[in-house]
Amino acid sequence: MPIEKIMILEDDPFVRKVLEQQLRMRRYDVSTAGTLAEAEELVARDNFDLAFMDVGLPDGEGTDLLRKLQPRAVKPLVVVITGHGSIESAVSCMRDGAFDYIIKPFSANQIEVALRKAEELTQLIKLNRFLSHDESPESGYELLGRSAAMEDLRQLIRKVARTQATVLIQGESGTGKELVARAIYRESPRANSPFIKVNCAAIPENLIESEFFGHEKGAFTGALSKREGRFELAHGGTILLDEVSEISPQVQAKLLRVLQERELERVGGNRTIKVDVRVLATTNRNLEQSIDRKEFRQDLYFRLNVVPILVPPLRERLEDVPFLAGQFLKRFARKHGVRVAGIGDSCQRALQNHSWPGNVRELQNVIERAVILCSEGEELQVEHLGFASPAISLPPALITFAASTVLPAGEAPASGHEIISLAELEKQHILKTLDHCDSNRTHAARKLGISIRTLRNKLHEYGVSGRDDTDVGPE
Repeated sequence: MPIEKIMILEDDPFVRKVLEQQLRMRRYDVSTAGTLAEAEELVARDNFDLAFMDVGLPDGEGTDLLRKLQPRAVKPLVVVITGHGSIESAVSCMRDGAFDYIIKPFSANQIEVALRKAEELTQLIKLNRFLSHDESPESGYELLGRSAAMEDLRQLIRKVARTQATVLIQGESGTGKELVARAIYRESPRANSPFIKVNCAAIPENLIESEFFGHEKGAFTGALSKREGRFELAHGGTILLDEVSEISPQVQAKLLRVLQERELERVGGNRTIKVDVRVLATTNRNLEQSIDRKEFRQDLYFRLNVVPILVPPLRERLEDVPFLAGQFLKRFARKHGVRVAGIGDSCQRALQNHSWPGNVRELQNVIERAVILCSEGEELQVEHLGFASPAISLPPALITFAASTVLPAGEAPASGHEIISLAELEKQHILKTLDHCDSNRTHAARKLGISIRTLRNKLHEYGVSGRDDTDVGPE
């Protein structure tokens, strides 16, 4: 409920009492004042979400208080009520900051309309204040990939999105779990309602309960005013509990209640607040193992795991790597103002042969770094990627060479024909290529698809020295 506390400033006892009863029937917290002085005392002691304010009062004009409220950081929406309305008066009140203007005698329906408009505006203001600090790098991106695994994932998202079911999205770090959650939200009936993300791993344990459920003024040291939690901000929309496995057992119990009853209480409060939210959760852990270790509640797991979605790691869909690399190349070339001709063949092979323990996020970071290091108008090369051992990316010539030294499956080595290690195979190929290029390191490095620096380091490792090139190119 965006609006909770309402002040009524009205000198007519009958009107004041009728309005108070109507508001209390809707479970609002109501304070009343019959004079300007009493109203000023109320606003000095507490913050109000909404105020119904009469104009003509025994000790002044209600518009005087209206003007005094405007400079305050936290101020109520003000509905002016008057028995002597005019267009000039209404325009003047709106100019002074009034939210609405009602002429007496008013009906219950007019008050209902004013309340609904105030509720909607207050929710938008609070949501906008929260979203203005939401700088998630994932918010503008979408799922990329052309593999069968990604197409299956997109089909599952479309099926799940149109329901109201709670979804648990599992996968390794960097696979794009948040992108899956945002895709579900965008294709759901709640797409025009709030989408609120809570990074459970980034919030200190002593603050996460307040972030989830909000707190009342004075609930703890530093709670100088009432604050709505993320569940309230997501009312009518969707909430994403990112890395839900990181929350403490105490908060898990309260989260379970929200999932079961769709209601909560703020920290330090005793009012039950109803919320209408769809819950999406992500985790990079095996929650069943966490349950066995008593780190995660089994009943909460069952509530979250209504529809499980597993996001495949990048190593299981390597056919997506060239496409993803190309998309990231375009994105970061625009971002950094660098003109890149494309991705070189040796670079493509290195990308394809990498194991990608950091998944799509690692690929994204690698391509961004490569774009920054690449010379203007050139192609990305292996040395731009920053891999620890570029030579692990085997060129076709080495594959052919290796095939001639590896025995057929199931065949034992003949006498004098021993199976050699991959490191020895690499050494023999590098030395053979260097010899083929008449010890010209620049030519050899180009044929091997590695940098001259990498070749020099390998030769030093093998204890091989050679003459300096006369045509050494850029490293």
